Amino acid sequence: MRLIALLVAIVMLAGPGSVPGARAQSVLSDAFAETNAPYTPSEQAGREIWMFATAFNDRFFTYTYPQRLGAVIDWYKVLGAPRKGDLFEAWGAIPDPDCCVPGDANCPAKSLDETYGFQFCPGDADLLAHVGKTGYRDPACDFKDGPFDTTTPHGDVDQRQDPCDLQFGTSTGILGLRKFPNPRFDAEKWKALNGSLASWDGYRTFLSDDTANPDSRMNRLFDGSVEPPFRIGMACGACHIAYDPLNPPADKSNPKWENIKALVGNQYSRISELLASGMSEHRLEWQLVARSRPGEVDTSALPMDLVSNPGTMNAIINFARRPLHEQRVLKWRKAAACSEGADPAVCWCEPGKPGKCWERSEKTEMVPFVLKGGEDSVGFNEAIQRVYFNIGSCAEQCWVNHIPDLRAADPSQRNYGQTPMNIGQCRRDCGSFRAIEDRLDDIKAFFLTARPTDLWQARKLESPRDLEIALDEEYFHGAVEEGRAVFAATCARCHSSEKAPFDNADFHATDPNDPTLRLDWMGNDELTPATEVGTYGARALHSNHMKTRVWEQYASLDLFDRPRDPNRPEVLAGAGRGNYRNISLLSAWAHAPFLHNNSIGPELCGRPSDKAVDYYRSPYVDDGGKPLADPPACWEFDPTVEGRYKLYTASMDLLLNPDKRIPKMFILSDDMIVDIIPDMKIGDLEIGLSLDVPKGFPATAINSLRYKDMIQDIVLVDTNPEKFDAKYATLLSPERRDALRNGLLQMRDALKAQTGRVVIRLAVGQQNVVQAEADKALITVRDEFVQSYYSNVLDRIENAGHRFGEDLSDRDKQALIAFVATL
Repeated sequence: MRLIALLVAIVMLAGPGSVPGARAQSVLSDAFAETNAPYTPSEQAGREIWMFATAFNDRFFTYTYPQRLGAVIDWYKVLGAPRKGDLFEAWGAIPDPDCCVPGDANCPAKSLDETYGFQFCPGDADLLAHVGKTGYRDPACDFKDGPFDTTTPHGDVDQRQDPCDLQFGTSTGILGLRKFPNPRFDAEKWKALNGSLASWDGYRTFLSDDTANPDSRMNRLFDGSVEPPFRIGMACGACHIAYDPLNPPADKSNPKWENIKALVGNQYSRISELLASGMSEHRLEWQLVARSRPGEVDTSALPMDLVSNPGTMNAIINFARRPLHEQRVLKWRKAAACSEGADPAVCWCEPGKPGKCWERSEKTEMVPFVLKGGEDSVGFNEAIQRVYFNIGSCAEQCWVNHIPDLRAADPSQRNYGQTPMNIGQCRRDCGSFRAIEDRLDDIKAFFLTARPTDLWQARKLESPRDLEIALDEEYFHGAVEEGRAVFAATCARCHSSEKAPFDNADFHATDPNDPTLRLDWMGNDELTPATEVGTYGARALHSNHMKTRVWEQYASLDLFDRPRDPNRPEVLAGAGRGNYRNISLLSAWAHAPFLHNNSIGPELCGRPSDKAVDYYRSPYVDDGGKPLADPPACWEFDPTVEGRYKLYTASMDLLLNPDKRIPKMFILSDDMIVDIIPDMKIGDLEIGLSLDVPKGFPATAINSLRYKDMIQDIVLVDTNPEKFDAKYATLLSPERRDALRNGLLQMRDALKAQTGRVVIRLAVGQQNVVQAEADKALITVRDEFVQSYYSNVLDRIENAGHRFGEDLSDRDKQALIAFVATL
């Protein structure tokens, strides 16, 4: 009776829409609903889906992520209510303005036990009543769709998938992360493990303090027999929701809805550390997922292509003028019917919905190059939908069986490598796929609302001319106009969507019918070899969109035909890879640091009160790759207008003066043993395998290592040398192939002398490929040999390259900085 009375009280106090049966976000929050005013009904619908729909990926993060991918998130470490003040400082996350800490004044929940240690958020009255129970009605079930488009082949009858399959849940306290009641939760079992309903300590503590014991790398977050009270899902907004550059919050840890935009791209986010927050750094999965700086995420980390390539969260700006490219595109398109007996792999109609069919065909279309290497090149809608798969939607139905098991060492073993996800099969088998797909036009409509965030508006000036006057006063008289000429001569060939010559180009021109829409996207989005730009090449070597890989069906046919860059040193670097698109410079003043990996500019960091969640690690090294004893201090997260501008000018200075840059390279802070293969067989020998990596080792050398290929080749040179030669016939010269074979044979002989679990220690500067050790369970291998043949990324310095403009005079550089601030 006491619990019932408590829930009734919460219902009465929880504010708008807090009646039994949760509703969509605009009903749950009056303050959020007020921010819908500028949008059409279609744009409003797309906005809610982008910000709140998880499409059932709560199951992925609760079950598939730990049990199939071997990675885990410590949700309490991130979301525990006592940590509310550190959400932005520790994780760069955007706090939900509507959530509160139980026990605080005006918070409906009075104790942490009531919320299982989390914040209380709109809609939680109903959600909390269903923890450990079935029957929860998701807020998405009350979602109000945008107008149905009657002009497509699907006709004039609205047959969109049930919006319940969008799966909104309620907020966790971080925008973009949503919680759902776990019907399998056992309250008594939880209290026995943790001591109270509010505590998660027994669930999240590592099982051993002894680093030599493998249990020191495990905790009960991996234990499927223990069910937490909530299943946590992720919306696309988790990476893209950020503070409005035009209207930042007065208190960065306590924003209001009017301070928040959903398409900016969060340059402070530590989503990578969040995704690895429940793991020991000694786990291979941690190394693959967590190594990045604020504002980056490795979108290939979950499919695990062993190319460590974190990249920035794309700012979605002025997409109505984004350059398009003619490409051959094989994809599914809407159709009114399929011919009798049609192959469902080519044409399929949704059962019970006459006229709602899809047909797969090849056409030449104008499409954008969405990702940094030109991938996701089959259309805006498809690129949007793939984001949902990348964060776990439809994982069990569609794609988890297409991604590798990191410890499957035998090529004949299931999930040894990637295979292409089948979009047609996913549409048939996953309701959440159809729920998102049926509303992609709404999301795209919302995308098309995004406009540049001009510095003159951010500073509350009367006009662009007032900004030009202010910048001329800051630099020198006429700086902006001189900078325009420098830009036209030096930068516009890549960073303008207009055609040369640029002498008289108006880079600020707007659409006559829409003065907020800039005509020049300030980037041509053409592809340039990474070696030509000279920048860190990891992101250009992303491999998930190649033929035979998981996202093959999201790449245009022309992507596969791009020639290999002959200047790339990696053994495997072809199949359409090796390029970066020339990005837009719109609103560059608000989006520093620069480059695809935020590496050119000061390093950013938060100042969390709890030092256990301070994730800053200095990446600065000397010319020998050793950490600097006295590196430059990181810059505190500062989303204010002048904070962004100061960061912009410092980053531009380093962009145009590469000799001022101190090299950046993430290195291991401790000696590390990484378990990679539980068992492998060479002839009659069965052994397990770990890598011993010394302190100071480049992180990329371990998290981009094709260790499976190396193991396979050790076996091949022993059992099938002809197949080994055929494998490398077109990839290596005869001399390099012989050197590889000889080195592998030495490794094979050393392994054959072992029994049980063997540790391979990678040693820098060792003369021999293999060094005998007194410890019979240890083999020391020359790292240079291993890396040269088996690293997916041989670049090491992350802030190298893009030296364009370094020969300009100091005056021209200052002028250019002033002009680009106006774009």
